[in-house]
Amino acid sequence: MIDYTEQESAEDSDELYEHHRIIVDKGQALLRLDKFLMDRLANVTRNKLQEAIRAESVQVNQKPVKVSYKVKPFDIITITLPDPPRDTEVLPEAIPLNIPYEDDELLLVNKQAGMVVHPGYSNWSGTLVNALTYHLQNLPTTQHGAARPGLVHRIDKDTSGLLVIAKTDYSMAYLARQFFNHTIERTYYALVWGVPKALQGTIIGHVGRSAKDRRVMAVYPDGAYGKHAVTHYKVLKSFRYVSLLQCNLETGRTHQIRAHMKYLGHPLFSDATYGGDKILQGTPNGTYKAFVDNAFKLMPRQALHAKSLGFKHPLTKEFMQFDSVLPEDFAAVLEKWAVYEEPL
Repeated sequence: MIDYTEQESAEDSDELYEHHRIIVDKGQALLRLDKFLMDRLANVTRNKLQEAIRAESVQVNQKPVKVSYKVKPFDIITITLPDPPRDTEVLPEAIPLNIPYEDDELLLVNKQAGMVVHPGYSNWSGTLVNALTYHLQNLPTTQHGAARPGLVHRIDKDTSGLLVIAKTDYSMAYLARQFFNHTIERTYYALVWGVPKALQGTIIGHVGRSAKDRRVMAVYPDGAYGKHAVTHYKVLKSFRYVSLLQCNLETGRTHQIRAHMKYLGHPLFSDATYGGDKILQGTPNGTYKAFVDNAFKLMPRQALHAKSLGFKHPLTKEFMQFDSVLPEDFAAVLEKWAVYEEPL
C-alpha cells in the first residue's frame, strides 16, 4: 500500500514533467525499487524507470539510489519523470529546423514564431513535434508515434526562441529533474508597454486559468488558485512609451511572462490575448498612431523571445549556456522604437 501520493500536472505548465511522492507502507516487504514503482505508476516502462533512477530523478529519503535498491517500510520516494506521451499518433514531416547545437544526448532548436510546438486541436501537422519526429527517427523518444518526442518544456506558438530536446530516456529524465529543481536558466527578452517604476524586480503571483476565459491565464496573488509562479525582470532599454525587458523564469507556467507583465500593468507589445495590441501609452492619434500601427505590422505577435538557455549536460555534467539573436521582426521593431530611446 501507499500512504500518500501526489502528482503535478503539466496542463498549465510549460515544463513537461510529472512529480510523484510516495510513502511506503509499514507492511511493505523488501522489493527492488524499479519493480516496486512499476506496479504504482501508470504509462511508464521499466526501462524508463531504470533510466530515471540512473539520472537521479528518483530519490529515496532525499538521496539518489541505485536501480537495485530495495524499498523498505516508511521510505519516502520522490520521482520526477517526463510527461507521458499522449495517445495521438504523430506523423513525421520534413520541416526545416534551426538547430544551433546537437550531440548524442540532446539538441537545441531555435523555434521560429508561428510554429506550434505539439499537435492539438486545429494544428495536427506542421508542428515542431512533427519536425522532431522526422529528424529523430528511430530514437527511443520518437518511437511508437509518441506525441511529445524528447520534449521537456515548450513555448507558445507566437513566441520565438530556444528549446532543449532530449534524444534518450536518460536525458529526458535528467533534464526533467533540472526543470523541477528550477536549476535551468531561462532568459527571455520582452517588449512591454510603458516603463516599470522599479527598473528591476520580482513578480510573485500564482498563475492559473481565468474563470472568464479559459484561453487566458490570470494572476492570483493570494495563492487561492493557480500555481506558484516567479518572474524576475530587469529593464534594459526605455523607449518612453515601451521598454525592453530581460525576464528570467524561476518557474515555467503557461503564459507566465505574459500574465505577470499584464498584472504589473505592462502588457507585452502586440499581444492580442492580453490587450497589448492597442496603444496603451501615448496619444492614440496623428503621426504617433501611424507610427505604432506600422510597428504592429512589423511584429503582428507578442514581442517575446526565449533568448538564452542554460543547463547541466546529462552525461558530462558540464553547465552549458546557449544564446540566440533576436529574430528579424523583433529586431526591426526595436530599431523603429529607437527614435524614442531615453536614458534609464
